[in-house]
Amino acid sequence: MSTPSRKLEHIDIVLSQDVEGPGTTWLEYVHLIHRAAPEIDFEDVELGVSFLGKRLRAPIVITGMTGGHSDVAHINRSLAEAVEEFGIAMGVGSQRAAVEDPSRVESFSIARKVAPNAVLIANLGAPQLIKGYSLKEVRKAIEMIDADAIAIHLNPAQEVIQPEGEPLYRGLLKRLENIVSILEKPVIIKETGCGLSLETVEDLRKIGIKIIDVSGYGGTNWVLVEKYRAQRKGEELKALIASDLSLWGIPTAASIIEARYAAPEFTIIGSGGIRTSIDAAKALALGADLVGIAKPALEAYYSGRLRTYLKSLIHGIKAILFLTGSRNITELRQKPLVITGKLREWMLERKIDREAFDMIRRRSMGIGIL
Repeated sequence: MSTPSRKLEHIDIVLSQDVEGPGTTWLEYVHLIHRAAPEIDFEDVELGVSFLGKRLRAPIVITGMTGGHSDVAHINRSLAEAVEEFGIAMGVGSQRAAVEDPSRVESFSIARKVAPNAVLIANLGAPQLIKGYSLKEVRKAIEMIDADAIAIHLNPAQEVIQPEGEPLYRGLLKRLENIVSILEKPVIIKETGCGLSLETVEDLRKIGIKIIDVSGYGGTNWVLVEKYRAQRKGEELKALIASDLSLWGIPTAASIIEARYAAPEFTIIGSGGIRTSIDAAKALALGADLVGIAKPALEAYYSGRLRTYLKSLIHGIKAILFLTGSRNITELRQKPLVITGKLREWMLERKIDREAFDMIRRRSMGIGIL
């Protein structure tokens, strides 16, 4: 199947099938403390952050989902229009199809046309670098949408299951290091639903990466997406393997903790199952500088309530900061945080010292924002 057709099938499955879980983000083990006398007014709360040289009105990124086919250009247009209106950021889906076929460019370039002031993030997959993509293709993807940065997405679990998968990762870090050392724009490393570990973040730190999107387990499960695709194609073996791997990954809450502990100075996007304002606030309190959403924005767009969803998400985050007595995200990081259950056990097993972690998360806000 061609790349553009595959992208259409992905959207159809994400919208029509149950592709979340079966595990959770573990954000349910993170508890913020209510302040009945917050000693601030709701209007005192400010959500703005600087990111990639621009000012966002809220710490939200609609992460990469679509593009590469004329039938989905309307999605990127509408998402970008909303991003421009609300003063948040947006990443496009993998641009491989448009890099290889200029007729596909419009489904991506439309984003910058309708969002001239927004933070936009280009997107290519790691296997394409292994197969031969160089600075030429990377720059082409950036120029296509006049991007402020490019995300290189890591999706080894999906590639293992995908009928057309390319699980090619040998030598990736060296290729990334070469690109990072020369490229004029920042490189963001983004997982796709299985999370980034402490060890991976340490490796990325060594090669000069400064921005990551953890995209942890608990949101859209691309192993399950590929399971449904395999079933449609009658590939029983792939579907069975996908069932076995459906619980694979690092829950989002644990991934944010590991990433922040490993790299206090990084800019971290916390994504993977962020569905509500409470999810978002917990991710920010744990150490994410921004939060990423994908499936909820896509569903809201198709139901005609994209702007309502974004308004409620932003208002809800602001409300939670107010209810914790925090004027901004920096102050939210100073508030007490209760971590219980499996997440607490994970930290113990991974030898993440709680006191040291609290010191890091409280000091890190704003250090790594680029």
